[in-house]
Amino acid sequence: MTTLSIAIVTYLPDIALLSRCLKSLHAASDFARQTEELSSTSLLLVDNSTDPQVRNTLNELLEVTINRPWDTAQVLATQSNLGYGGAHNLAITDTHAEYHLVLNPDVLLEDDALHNALQFMEQHPDIALLTPSAVNKHGKKEYLIKRHPGLLTLLIRGFAPALLKKQFQDKISHYEMLDLYPDKIHYDIPLASGCFMFFRTSVLKKLGGFSDKFFLYFEDYDLSIRTHDYGRIAYVPSVKITHFGGGTAKKGLKHIRLFIRSAITFFNLHGWKLW
Repeated sequence: MTTLSIAIVTYLPDIALLSRCLKSLHAASDFARQTEELSSTSLLLVDNSTDPQVRNTLNELLEVTINRPWDTAQVLATQSNLGYGGAHNLAITDTHAEYHLVLNPDVLLEDDALHNALQFMEQHPDIALLTPSAVNKHGKKEYLIKRHPGLLTLLIRGFAPALLKKQFQDKISHYEMLDLYPDKIHYDIPLASGCFMFFRTSVLKKLGGFSDKFFLYFEDYDLSIRTHDYGRIAYVPSVKITHFGGGTAKKGLKHIRLFIRSAITFFNLHGWKLW
């Protein structure tokens, strides 16, 4: 039986969606304990909102879940917005569990997701990071795994009108790894999404967690690339989630600026290419 820590970073969260996330996490944790894959679980909500009212709401939300299958569950409110990776690093530094799950508050887990993830990782000690199969809120397949992106591929995929995207669909499909069979296990995945990163904690600590060079966006890609120095990344379709996120262009100019700034940092670190 194994130990697991789970961290969720929030910033002015959608409380209704976060509540659904925690309920799904409850069911998945309970299932994994009943099947004896999991012995203990800790949950940490790291809140970047710097708003006492949000912190109180999160504490109230955890009080409702006090009898759920977590040995510890707490809210950690930051004094300033540390960014996505910086906030997650607080949890990574603190954990002593064998496995650590980086989870977004807009993700719902299937009941057997944690059981299947733990079972796979226990059977494959060469795997450092597991990435799941995902659908969006409409039940349509979402492709979380990626190849190393090109600048134009990212810009067209993220911000171009639908007609232009259609003309470059082959480039986008290659980036999204649509050539892989989604119902099969795949190894040595180049890049994994930060919405659900199931890590072997020993590797995550060797990596020092997320890089402080990123505030928001691309920190997961950077971490994925560095992970390959210590182990393999596997796509495991039996680990299923629903992801409600995405759509940077729809979040406004601030997010677009953050996206572009992080993209420049990423390419400077890991190499520039157009496609």
